Amino acid sequence: MIATSVGYDVVLVVHISAAVATIVVFVTMRYAALSVARGADAATQSLRFPGRRNWAARFLHVLPVTGLVMSLSGGSSVSLARPWIGVGLFCYLAAAGHLEARTLPQERAVAETIARAGVESPERGRQLVRSIDTILVLVAIALLSMLIQY
Repeated sequence: MIATSVGYDVVLVVHISAAVATIVVFVTMRYAALSVARGADAATQSLRFPGRRNWAARFLHVLPVTGLVMSLSGGSSVSLARPWIGVGLFCYLAAAGHLEARTLPQERAVAETIARAGVESPERGRQLVRSIDTILVLVAIALLSMLIQY
């Protein structure tokens, strides 16, 4: 479907950019959580968990919007009836639910503890790493589905 219309291609570029930004944000979040899991000092932990809302993690929510626009405006090769589109939507719903219900609340709790006590326990850091890994796996499954297009 590439180069069928300028509008479609613009949405495709936004979709790909949002996917790359999503992966970069979650890898960065994982790196920060891993530093806590490895017992980083108070200065490092406070630098990596500044205690404000993580709006960057919500790049994830751009993906279904742009994906649906492409699917609804594209031809039969990108229609909603394709299995890989369904897998992508399922992965998004699972990742978004996990992000909003588990990962971001855990991240806020870690940031609050660091602001109050100076450091967070390595166990809480490992929990946050596992939570972020869950999202990364779901994003990877969706990415592979989009590339393979079965």
